[in-house]
Amino acid sequence: MGIVLIILAVLTIIVISKGLIIVRQAEVVVIERLGRYHHTLASGLHLIVPIFDKPRNITWRSISTDARGNSIINQKTVARIDLRETVYDFPRQNVITKDNVTININALLYFQVTDPYKAVYEIRNLPHAIEKLTQTTLRNVVGELELDATLSSRDTINTKLREILDEATDKWGVKINRVELQDIEPPDEIKQAMEKQMRAERDKRAKILEAEGEREYKTRTAEGSKQAAIREAEGRAEAKILVAEAEKRGIQLIEEALTNSKVDAAQYQLMQKYIAAFNEIVKNGDKTVVIPYESAALMGSMKTLRDLFN
Repeated sequence: MGIVLIILAVLTIIVISKGLIIVRQAEVVVIERLGRYHHTLASGLHLIVPIFDKPRNITWRSISTDARGNSIINQKTVARIDLRETVYDFPRQNVITKDNVTININALLYFQVTDPYKAVYEIRNLPHAIEKLTQTTLRNVVGELELDATLSSRDTINTKLREILDEATDKWGVKINRVELQDIEPPDEIKQAMEKQMRAERDKRAKILEAEGEREYKTRTAEGSKQAAIREAEGRAEAKILVAEAEKRGIQLIEEALTNSKVDAAQYQLMQKYIAAFNEIVKNGDKTVVIPYESAALMGSMKTLRDLFN
């Protein structure tokens, strides 16, 4: 009798141990009873009925790294569904653009399981389905764009891919959080043509900038010369005005000084100019005698000198 009890106790312990399931944080386990969905186990310690209750397996994908640092994608069957965000690194694939250029594209897909029931029962192989859906959607989206638009519109392509994939995978209980295009590699001849075009564009911009700089330099130089000429002309004009004002003031002072004299101010100035002219002739040692054409003017000047000294 004691042996039977021991055997029963051992069997009970084995059965209970078989029925104990510990679910880690951010994981769930789908339980089926007699082949039908029964309930979903959240994180924590749970007890199921052995033989009748069994976890439902699901195909999952994990990423590991080899000795060279390359990513290795492993696909396996597991009983636990990871609710954390998962990243898929899809291999390169050929995509044809609208202008019939074949390019190689590889993409990263970030998704998260939001409904474990749908992820198990609405799709047979979830990772494979997401990969094929991403590839076909990428071909459709890029096929509507030309090469230049594809290379310059990564954000637009990423957003469009995410919206389409998120809507398509909603029935699978999956939320597509982000899609990123890693590399877009056109054929070698296209890359060479693009490099030549870039060099030509750089040379063109350099020549344009040089021409604009030369034009601006000439414009500024001409403007500076113009301003200098204007200032010089204004200076000469102001100088003439000042000289005229000084002469006018001098004539006024002479007229005031000769008010009671018989000498006219104009005759006085003319006399001064004759005297200055004769002084220059004497200084230069010129023996030529200059006789004014108008003798009356000369006599008047002599008379002016006499009257002034008398």
